[in-house]
Amino acid sequence: MTLKCAIVDDEPLALDLMESYVRKTPFLELCGKYNSAVLALEQIRDKDIDLIFLDIQMQELNGLELSRILPHDIRIVFTTAFDQYAIDGFKANAVDYLLKPINYNEFLTAAHKALEWFELKRKAESDSSERDEFIFVKSDYKLIQVRLDDILYIEGLKDYLKIYTENDSRPILTLISMKSMEERLPSPRFMRIHRSYIVQMNKVKTLDKGQVVFGKTRIPISDTYKNDITAYLNKYTL
Repeated sequence: MTLKCAIVDDEPLALDLMESYVRKTPFLELCGKYNSAVLALEQIRDKDIDLIFLDIQMQELNGLELSRILPHDIRIVFTTAFDQYAIDGFKANAVDYLLKPINYNEFLTAAHKALEWFELKRKAESDSSERDEFIFVKSDYKLIQVRLDDILYIEGLKDYLKIYTENDSRPILTLISMKSMEERLPSPRFMRIHRSYIVQMNKVKTLDKGQVVFGKTRIPISDTYKNDITAYLNKYTL
């Protein structure tokens, strides 16, 4: 497995050192290096990046601030000369935290942690795709089998959900929480795009003005989930 990575550091020597480490690590592919977080933010969103080696102390926008606005599926290894940022770094779901000066063994250990994370993620997605392709839901005192491939989207209404399918004009109403349903459905095939909506992404034919369109129904993409949706769509957009 190869990880596509980027380096962000405003110190030229540190940037060159990290580049040399990346280039001699067989499972890493360098897709960009940036001397500012602002420049990185402008360009990383257009690339299919898995991992970023990210300095914390930078002008304009620091590494911690950048990490909060990057797509959630990008993993981060923080690099810094100051250990007081360690706790904040791990709160940002960092894979690792490296204290400068960084030697290659430390770098390689952090890179392997990221590789293990992605291998586990890929295995989980593979296991998910091999699960039964249906679920049973309770509706009107009955158990109804719903094929996952038939689901268009799911709407949350307080304690209830409406499951909209391709072949039925009326949705299936079931008493279950949105969180429970989201955890049961395979990701990223099914994605939460709004507090009240889960959408099967391979059924989406049209997106218009920040909304998913199913016939006459328009479902808004909320700011909370916009980064995740954008990252997903970028993988399939020409």
